[in-house]
Amino acid sequence: MKKILKQYYGYSEFRPGQKEIIDSILAGKDTLAIMPTGGGKSLCYQIPSLMFSGLTVVVSPLIALMEDQVKGLDSVGIPSLFLNSSLEWEDYLYNMNLIRRGEIKLLYVAPETLVTERIQSLLSEVEVSCLTIDEAHCISEWGHDFRPEYRRIAEVKALFPKAVCLALTATATETVRNDIVTTLQLGQSRKFFQYIASFDRPNIFLDVISKSGTTNKTSHGIKLSRADELTLDFVKSHSKESGIIYCFSRKKVDELANLLKLSGFSVLPYHAGLSDSIRSQNQTAFVQDDVKIIVATLAFGMGINKPNVRYVIHYDLPKSIEQYYQEIGRAGRDGLPATALLLYSYGDTKKISFFIEEKPPKEQVIAEEQLKKMVQYAEISTCKREFLLDHFGEKLSQHQSPENCCSSCQNKDSLSVDVTIPCQKLMSAIVRTNQRFGAHYVIDVLLGSKQQKILNNNHQNLSVYGIGTEYSKNDWLNITALLIAAGYLIKSEDYNVLSLTEKGKVDLYERNKIFLPFIPSGKTGYPTKEKSKEKVQISEKDLTLQENLRKLRKKLAEEQNVPPYIIFGDKTLEQLVNFKPLSDFELEEIYGLGERKIEKYGEFIIHTIEEFLKKSK
Repeated sequence: MKKILKQYYGYSEFRPGQKEIIDSILAGKDTLAIMPTGGGKSLCYQIPSLMFSGLTVVVSPLIALMEDQVKGLDSVGIPSLFLNSSLEWEDYLYNMNLIRRGEIKLLYVAPETLVTERIQSLLSEVEVSCLTIDEAHCISEWGHDFRPEYRRIAEVKALFPKAVCLALTATATETVRNDIVTTLQLGQSRKFFQYIASFDRPNIFLDVISKSGTTNKTSHGIKLSRADELTLDFVKSHSKESGIIYCFSRKKVDELANLLKLSGFSVLPYHAGLSDSIRSQNQTAFVQDDVKIIVATLAFGMGINKPNVRYVIHYDLPKSIEQYYQEIGRAGRDGLPATALLLYSYGDTKKISFFIEEKPPKEQVIAEEQLKKMVQYAEISTCKREFLLDHFGEKLSQHQSPENCCSSCQNKDSLSVDVTIPCQKLMSAIVRTNQRFGAHYVIDVLLGSKQQKILNNNHQNLSVYGIGTEYSKNDWLNITALLIAAGYLIKSEDYNVLSLTEKGKVDLYERNKIFLPFIPSGKTGYPTKEKSKEKVQISEKDLTLQENLRKLRKKLAEEQNVPPYIIFGDKTLEQLVNFKPLSDFELEEIYGLGERKIEKYGEFIIHTIEEFLKKSK
């Protein structure tokens, strides 16, 4: 083993866990290995492949990942190849013949390829010594990247009872681990070994900053959002370092990459809307240090072996702790200090929830649970490293110094401000409304909303009605989240009803001081609207958008069993077509759209407009 390690890879020593895992595989034990990103998982099957007499088959989820691995193996002289749809038919046949002749040690296939008759027939002609499943969390419905086709790997595994099985992943909770073992039937016909490395990456500083609020700054004629400003500030302070910035949408990737480029940074975009050749060029430029920064959707980074990434920025909230952990793991793979910066606001959850609603009911439940945990991580004021490790079933063995750990530890004292008065207002409003409502309703009472439900309940007559206009609705939502995280409030699981904890009651009634890491946005009350939008003659092309928005309105109306005009009226429709808003801020300027309607329908409207603009380019 050590001879191969030195000969092919140039390493003198194994990393933690590698030797134990390789020993297990060579001893013929089915093995589940949980190792952090950058922990050296690939070596755990690549070295045994050179020691086995037969073929090692590796199931991999992405074509780019397979190509990257084969390129790397080719560079060190290990005979490997992949079979996937990117190959010309002649090359495909040629590769199959190489396998038949026993000239290949490692074969990479996607799960969809593995279950085809052609591949199963090919593998039946040769000796299969090892079946490796990379990114094995994809097998589990509780995994953050569940792929149904991964479940069928078990059928193929049963066809090769003599092959030892290795399942690998960087991100798996106990539930996911158990699901992998059960689905793959690991250890049923042979001995079983499980290795779980520490999930702690002590060299990565975990930073979370609120992006709520606005800024009056512009850059190169572009009006900056608070998130833009924070990103620019961070990148400027790390101008000589390499980094990855993840955004939720392709549109934001392009916008942010352009903003950074105009600001003088070496940057390229990466997302599925770009051609294969452009994506490949941009990835290569980043890996080869020809460009410092890559702005990407989550499609980027899997299998990227770039050791000197000094920071990973999440411009938007990831959909799960597992996704977040996997992506920040691309920083500091060389063991040197790195930063994981998450920019967070309560509004991020709406974008993710919009896509969750499109999933099957069972997957919705899982996705909502994953999102809830991610929001908890972003909002907690206690140690984020401790929370992260606890999610994966690990206890933090040794606390680092605050400046090397996380923003919660670092800012424990400096960021806590006296929020006694607003907290008393919010908790009083919860009590005055008999602890029967969720955050949005209680905040609407504080802001003096005239919505019908408040008037029906006579809550406009409460002493707390309209006393909270010094902050915006988003600010109040942030205060609510901070109070929940600090143990003053609890939210019911079923209807998100807020109530006071014992601690909350004591501090409210005894008028105790409350300190929380709250940064107000500067916006107050409900935003005022300009209602003097001029009517613009509708173009032929815009008639399509008008029709698309009409269909959306009809669909939403049918789902809620109300007339379409309740969703929004024709005057609103006209302005949506003329001004094509692409953010909540821009929707606020549209006639007839209040905060509640933007909250309920905003993402649907923006998505419809974005799709229209994409197709009409």
